[in-house]
Parts: sequence; C-alpha cells; structure tokens
Amino acid sequence: MSSSIFFDISAFAYILAMVIYIGYIAFRNNAVGKAATSVTIFGFINQSIALLIRWVNSYDYWLASHPSSAFIESLLRAAPLRNLYESLIFFVWSLILIHLIIEFRYKNRSLGAFVTPIAALTLAFIDVSGTSKEIQPLIPALQSNWLLFHVLLSFLGYAAFGVSFGAAVAYIIMITESREEKAYIFWSIVVGIFLIVLIAMGIDLLSLTAVQRKEFIQSYFLKATFRSSSGGIVAVSWVVSIAFVFAIWRFGFGLKKILTSLSITPNMLDEITYKSIAIGFPLFTLGGLLMGAIWANSAWGKYWGWDPKETWSLITWFVYALYLHSRFVAGWRGKRVAIIAVIGFIAVIFTYLGVNLLLSGLHAYGEA
Repeated sequence: MSSSIFFDISAFAYILAMVIYIGYIAFRNNAVGKAATSVTIFGFINQSIALLIRWVNSYDYWLASHPSSAFIESLLRAAPLRNLYESLIFFVWSLILIHLIIEFRYKNRSLGAFVTPIAALTLAFIDVSGTSKEIQPLIPALQSNWLLFHVLLSFLGYAAFGVSFGAAVAYIIMITESREEKAYIFWSIVVGIFLIVLIAMGIDLLSLTAVQRKEFIQSYFLKATFRSSSGGIVAVSWVVSIAFVFAIWRFGFGLKKILTSLSITPNMLDEITYKSIAIGFPLFTLGGLLMGAIWANSAWGKYWGWDPKETWSLITWFVYALYLHSRFVAGWRGKRVAIIAVIGFIAVIFTYLGVNLLLSGLHAYGEA
C-alpha cells in the first residue's frame, strides 16, 4: 500500500482546515470551529497512517540491501526522517499534534488560524519546490542508530517553536494600540516578507521547466523577481513588495478587533507561547545539540566543527535561551519576549531550510 494517498488526503485536509479556521475567526460560529477541529483531526489520522506505511516500506527497502541487520537496528535506520521530504512531513505531523493538544487543553480554537497556515505552507513548499518523495538509500554518515532520536527530538522541538510563533504573533496583534508602535510595525514586516517570499517562489516556479525545478533553490531562487537580470524587474519587485507590506500595516489592525471578539486573551496567548518554548527548548537542546554532537563525533570524529548547520542551530538555541532568561531572570513580559519568540522561529526556518538548501556543509547531503 502506498503512503502517498494518505499524505495527499492529509495535505488537503490541513489546507481545508486552515480555510475553515480562518472562517471561524471571521464569523465566530461554533459549528464552523468544530468543523475546523474535525477536519484537522481527520488529516492528522491520515498522516499518521501514511507515516506508519512509509516506515514499513522504508524498513523493507533497508532490509533488502542489509539482510543481516538486526530488527531493532533496521527499524531505527528505516525511520521516515531521512531526507528533506520526510523531515518536512514529520514537522507538520508534530506541529498539528502539539496544536491539537493545546486546543483541547485550553478549549479554544482560535490559535488554529495561526498554526494551520504553517502546516499548509510547508506542504505547499514540498509540492512547488520539486522535493523528491522517493525512498532513498542512507549514505554512510546517516547510517546510525542516533538518526531517529536526533531528528525526532529536534523536530518535536521545531514544532513546539512553530506553535509559540503563532501564539506570539497573535499576542502582538492583540496588545498593540496603534499602527505606529514598533511591535505592530515589526509583525507587519515579518508577515509581509514571509508572504512576499512565498509569492516570489511561486513566480519563480511558473517560469521554470520540470528539469530546472530540481535545482530550484540552489540555482533559480528569486531569479524571476529580486535577483532578475533585468534591473526594471528588480525595481518593480521592490516597489510592489514595499506596497504589499504597507497594505498589511495599514489594514492588519483589523485582526485585533476580530481576536478581541473571541474567547481568547493576551494572557492565554502569552502562556501558550511560554509553555511551547518551555517544551521545545529542552527537546531541541537534547536532540538537536547534544545528540547531534554525539552523532557527529561517531560520524566525523569530532563533536563540533562549526558547520553552517551547527552554527545556526547554536544561534537558534541562544535566541530561545534569551527568551527564557529574559522572562525568568530579567522579568520581561509582553511585547519584548513575544518578539524574541518570533525571531526564534525565523532562526528555526533558516536553520532548517536556509542552511540545508542555500549553504553548503556536512549537513547538505541527501536533502536532509
């Protein structure tokens, strides 16, 4: 049985859930909210089935080339966390899992409108970037029992950080009083840049052939807009982008009125942001840094080599350490720590996608 059918169903469900959650925010109808949760759970169940099927298929693939391997060793090394496609899929699964736990814990569906777009855009990135979905052989450096634990804990941490990002953005929107506030300008620019890059990626892909799409990130990223050989296109891209960010700044204040009308409070969002980071930070520390260092020593003979991935992982760790330090030691609350949480997730995105796809290093193999 192929896992792709269940993955496609879950992808459609998450995108539909995103639309319904946004509808719930707009119309404040409980029936719409229940529908959003039901669709999300349906997608999560299908994705869980798909992950199990892919694990079984990967196990068979591994065993075919390593027939003498022990069962536990084969199971660990066949975990569907071995390349870019599988890790992105697992990130979405973890994100939705944590979101559902928080939704049932706080009995509030509003955060779904900020979390499900991250899942939907991640799945959209898989399709538009031409990421390979094939089960691939593990290169020697990845053939380790540390693979499952390192990647599993790292991405559970990433998912927790993703939830904190959604809660922090919603928090900043709710507590700003005017468009002139630095926090309001900050989130307008962050959201604007995020959407602009996605739109620009879409324009890139429309101009590429199927063969060129396989080298999209490395060779053609933003070449149709900001990195075009035409100075006129570059100028237009910047003008349109500035106008787009201005539009978000001008009309985004309406989101505060919508959020205020729902049963969600700034204190609740602040608590969700903090608890998500409090869960994600030790997971990322243990899985991403400590286990990664142990694995690096067994694979390359040194615990730390200042590889771009290692460096940016450390930067990400420092950002979230700053959040926790500022909150507990310096007593920071409100917009300042929320902004740190947003910056932290920006660092997460670059640590994972930016380093993997734009920079070279020991972690650049296998699209992992």
